[in-house]
Formats: sequence, structure tokens, C-alpha cells
Amino acid sequence: MNPFIQEITDRLAERSRASRGAYLARLDAEARTARERGPARGHLGCANLAHGFAAAGRDKPDLMANVKPGVAIVSSYNDMLSAHQPYETYPPILKAAVRAAGGVAQFAGGVPAMCDGITQGRAGMELSLYSREVIAMSTAIALSHDMFDAGLMLGVCDKIVPGLLIGALHFGHLPAVFVPAGPMTSGLPNKVKARTRQLFAEGKVGREELLDAESRSYHSPGTCTFYGTANSNQVMIEVMGLHLPGSTFVNPRTELREALTKAAGRRAVEITVHGDEYTPVGRVVDEKAIVNACVALLATGGSTNHTMHLVAIAAAAGIELLWDDLAALSKVVPLLTRMYPNGQADVNHFQAAGGMQVLIGDLLDAGLLHADVLTVAGHGLDHYRSAPVLKDGGDGELLWEERTEGSTDPDVLRPVSEAFSPDGGIHMLDGNLGRAVSKVSAVKPEHLVVEAPAKVFDDQLELLRAFEAGELDGQDFVAVIRYQGPSANGMPELHKLTPPLAVLLDRGQRVAIVTDGRMSGASGKVPAAIHLSPEAAHGGPIALVRDGDPIRLDSAAGTLELLVPAEELAARTPQGAPLTDARWVGTGRELFAAFRRTAGPAERGAGIFALNGHAESLEAGA
Repeated sequence: MNPFIQEITDRLAERSRASRGAYLARLDAEARTARERGPARGHLGCANLAHGFAAAGRDKPDLMANVKPGVAIVSSYNDMLSAHQPYETYPPILKAAVRAAGGVAQFAGGVPAMCDGITQGRAGMELSLYSREVIAMSTAIALSHDMFDAGLMLGVCDKIVPGLLIGALHFGHLPAVFVPAGPMTSGLPNKVKARTRQLFAEGKVGREELLDAESRSYHSPGTCTFYGTANSNQVMIEVMGLHLPGSTFVNPRTELREALTKAAGRRAVEITVHGDEYTPVGRVVDEKAIVNACVALLATGGSTNHTMHLVAIAAAAGIELLWDDLAALSKVVPLLTRMYPNGQADVNHFQAAGGMQVLIGDLLDAGLLHADVLTVAGHGLDHYRSAPVLKDGGDGELLWEERTEGSTDPDVLRPVSEAFSPDGGIHMLDGNLGRAVSKVSAVKPEHLVVEAPAKVFDDQLELLRAFEAGELDGQDFVAVIRYQGPSANGMPELHKLTPPLAVLLDRGQRVAIVTDGRMSGASGKVPAAIHLSPEAAHGGPIALVRDGDPIRLDSAAGTLELLVPAEELAARTPQGAPLTDARWVGTGRELFAAFRRTAGPAERGAGIFALNGHAESLEAGA
């Protein structure tokens, strides 16, 4: 094991000792009770239980008999979003697989799944980050009936997977197998799509041409194929041992995809507390698994959104992950992949080059991943060196074969010895403006350092209007977009700013972004310091910036500085203000006002939930 990564893991464990200990004590107590009582539904009163199986049809006798373990299906299915549409057919497949394995499955509940691709630049995006908390609570509601001994979690995109996992971790004594749907097949090359967006921003093509390009890119059921937040989710979940090995990037509507779905159902039954391979999700997601997820994110140049999601996921397991941990890991984890927006390949090309099995194997061999972990496939991450295959064609038995060859495409996936970069694709920034995140994997080396005057905006639409009016032409600047944090307006992604700023970058201007908001997982070409904390709405220094102030963004060195004398800054008062409740209305935003008032800072996960186990550890200490 790399000694530096071991040191970071040990620090994380020590920092989390009290809260994690309290969390595990509760988990173990619930597991003991579950083992003594038999299937969970057995301790329900007769009236309670009768409600639970009244509509169960052929499964009613098994639910009444209280011998077979119960498995909850929690799904993000909807038929508007391509990533989640394949889940329409999963419940009957999973129910049959669970039944064949000696269990009984019920569809326990659905969770919302909004699409950031649809809501970009619109009011709905201001609900996006909050939806993670709603999904976590919806998952808890689905599992709250005390009918279940395991869960099958169906989700893919942005906030959906983190929300499902946060919810599941609050039922940490239950096993949870995450069931992916897979990416759509490759469509219009990402380079062509990005170029069309820029041409549209310049007014050189119209809406018809743009819509044609977008529809040829996003063209069928399955996850979008670029390496944004959705596919970063999938990589991390497999590295954490919550997917079956090799199931992440298998396309929908294939024989292998269906075989893996069936296998997930069977596995959920095998790892309940009533079997010989008890695998509670709260034990799977430990300090080593969290570090493994961080390493995978950095090694693949994944989405910056996970600098918040991973903190929130860890907190749900009683683990106190800090940005300092990510910053330290980034210094020793090399960049091993090039997927759009960090390159021209998509996740299907990554899969064809060797995919997760080659990535995990290389990181294990280099001592950059913890091998000694619990997973839904069994003990040890070495299980994830193997890829699933169907013996004798599509109708054959599902087997896992260890992949011994390396990457077949070094332009997409490389071993540690030939890394694209010696450090990770995400850097943490510090300076007198606060702490921020910078995705460097897609930024050209000559753009990693930008020093230019500030142009301050309190709304992304103001910047877009300035671009359209030609007010940004022919000059270097750092665009400061403030009052975009979790407490101001829900911390929307500002990906809509990427095409116009990329146009200016291509014209030779030096431009960058500094914001307390987010950028999409698909962003990256334009140098940016995002998730700035403290945010403007909490009196962060970004509220003191004035037009013309020189700012230096150095993503290579990890610094972000407002080059204004300290005494001058001390004399300033904040400018601008977040929207009031009276103005933050429409598209249902008024329903989430309480979230704005309780959301934590970006570096603490930007959520509304406390560190799990913290209150219990304090009480025990008292």
C-alpha cells in the first residue's frame, strides 16, 4: 500500500473515530436484532404485515410464512430521462431473480430523478443539488416499513446515486446492491458537439443545427456517454464495491446487461444477515472505501461535483472526509484516463480499452487502492479485476474472468507507469478568497495560471448578456459569478457559461471563472475556481470583489488570490445580495426555502444532514 495514502486513510479514521464508532455500534445492534428475529417483517404486528403483503399476488404466501428474506427495490425510473428509462423493465426481472435465489422482492418506492442537462441555465437547476437530500429522504421512506433484509438500488445520474447511498447508509445494517443501467451507445463525437455549441454561441449556426447535433449525441436509452457526474458516480460505486464487478459500463438492452441485473438480484439475497456472507452497506462504506472512491475520482479526472457528494456520503457513514484529504490525495494519484471533456473518447471507448477492470487492477498493483475491503462480491477488491462474460454466447452462464492484459488504447486508458499526469485531475485551491475546487484534467497547461482583472456578475444571465453584446471581446478577465452557493440559490451548475467563454478562449483571450456555484461535470476547458467557500451569502470574501480587481488563479500551485491590499479589503463592505424568499419563487423553488436556510458549506458537502453518529458519540462522551 502506498504509505502516503495509508497515512491519509489513518488520519481519516482517527478523525472519525467517535462518530464512526457510534454509527457502527448502532449498525451492529440492529444486525443482532435482525439475526435473532429472522426476516425483518416477522416482528411486525399482524395488521401491519397484512398491509405489507395485501397486493403481493403470488408472493403473498412467502411473505406470510416469514421464512424468505425480503428485498426492497428502490428505483429512480422515469421514461423522460434516457439514463433511467431502462429501469422500466428491471422490477420484474429482479423479482424473478430474487425469488429463484430464495427471497422475495417488492418494489418499495421510487425516488425523483431530475436531469441537469435539461435544467441547465433554468430555474429548475436551482433545485438540483437539493434533490440529493430529497432522494436520500425518499430512500429512507421506502425502507422505513421494516419489511426488508436487503435493498436493490436503481440509479445512475448526478444527485441520484449519492442520494440513494446516503439514504441506504442510514439503514446501514441492510445490504445494498447498486444496479446500473449502462451508457447509451456512442453517438455524435463529443468534439463535434462541443464545436457546434460554440458556433451557436457565436451566432454562426442556428437552433436547428444545434438541436440536430444535440439529438445525435443524446440519441437513445442509457446514460450520456461523456465523463461527467453520472459516469463518475458509476466509477466510484464500482470501486467502492457496491456494483457487481464489471457491471458499470455494459450497454442497456444487451444479454450481458440483463444477466448482470439478474445476478444483482440473486446477490442481494445471498448477502443478507440470514445467510453466510452478511454484507451490510454500512460496513462496505468504510474509511478505506471512501479513500478508494477519492482515488478513482482523481485518477479518472472525474466530476468536481463529487468533492461535495463524497463528503456527504462519508458523513452518512459516520466518516468525516475533508477537502484537505482530497487535496493530499491529488498530489500522489496520477491521471490515468482521457474521456470527454478531458479528451475525445467517451465511456464506451474506455470500456473497450479495458474499462474498470484494467483501471482497478493497475491502481491495486501500484498500491493506490486498498485491496482489503468488503464488497458486495465478497471480501477483497481483487474481485474487481474480473470482467463478466456470458459463456457460450448470449444464452450461456454468467461468469467472471480475470483480465490479465492491460489497456488496448493508451490514448484513453494508461497504466500508472505511463500516466497522462503525475497528479490527479482535480486540485483544491486556497487563498484570501477562500477555498475552491479546480478541475485541471481538461485545461491546457498554458491556461492553468490566469491573472487578470475581475468582471463581477451576480447572475449568470448577466454574463451571457454581456457576451452577446460584445462587452467581453478583446480583453482578458476573470469572471466572478457570486451568490450562487447552496444557501443563496441552491448552487446551480453554470455549465451554460462554458460555450461563450470557450469562444473567447479560442480567440486568444485569457479568461477564467471564479464562483461559489458549480460547473457541470462536463465542464473543464475554461479554467475555473468553483465551489468557493465561504459563499457570498455567508459573507465570503467573494462579496468584496469589485470590477477591475486583479485576481490570480493558479490551478497548478493550488492558489486563488485577490491581489488587493488587506487593509483595503478590510475597509470594504459586501456588494450584492442573494435572492429573498419573495423573489425565489417559481418552478417550485419556494418549496425549498428551508433547504436554503439550512444548507451547509460546499466543503462540508453542501447538505442539510449532520455527521451520522456525531450526536450519539457526544452523548456517550458526556
